Amino acid sequence: NSSESHDCAKSILTSDRLQIVVTLSEFFNETWEAANCANCLKNNSEGLSNSTVEFLDLFNKSLTCFEHNLQGQTVYLSANNYTEVCKNCNETYKMLNDLYNNLQRMNRQGGESGHSAHLCIDVEDAMNITRKLWSRTFNCSVPCSDTVPVIAVSSFILFLPIVFYLSSFLHSKQKKRILILPKRIQSNASLVNIQEKYS
Repeated sequence: NSSESHDCAKSILTSDRLQIVVTLSEFFNETWEAANCANCLKNNSEGLSNSTVEFLDLFNKSLTCFEHNLQGQTVYLSANNYTEVCKNCNETYKMLNDLYNNLQRMNRQGGESGHSAHLCIDVEDAMNITRKLWSRTFNCSVPCSDTVPVIAVSSFILFLPIVFYLSSFLHSKQKKRILILPKRIQSNASLVNIQEKYS
C-alpha cells in the first residue's frame, strides 16, 4: 500500500548521501519538460499525435529524396552543384516546411496535445536538420516573391529627385538676360581723324 509505505519509500530513496534516484528522477522530469515532449503526444499520452506522425513521415520522405538524388552523383558533383536535389525535392521540402509552420501555429493555440508551448524537441530538431541541409549543404534557395515590388519602389524613390529638379526647372520663371554693352573710350586714332576734319 503506497499510502502506508510512503515514509518507507522516502527513506529508501534518500538513504544514500547523493540521493541518486531522486536526482535522476528530477533530471529526467526537467528534461522532459524542457524538451516539451508532451507536445508530441496525444492528450492522454497513449502515443504520438496524428500531426507528429504526419510530420515525421514527411521528414523521412524528404531525407529519402535527398539521398535518392545524391546516389551515384556525389563523385561528379562540386561542392555547390546540387541542382537535382533542389529541383526534385522542392515539393517535398515545401510541404514539410508548410506543415511545420502550421504545427507551430496550431501549437500556440493548444494543439492536439493540449499544451500551449513550443513544439516538442524531436519535431524542432528534425526541421532544423532539414533546413540546414536545404540551405547550407545543398544551397537551395527559394526566390523571394517580394523582389519585383522592392525593385519598383526603390527605382521610384531614386527617380524622385530627378523629377523634382526637372519640374522646378521647367516651372520656374526664366529671367531674360539683358546684355549691356560697355561704353568704350574712343581710340586716339579716331580723335585724330575728327580733329583733321575740323582743321
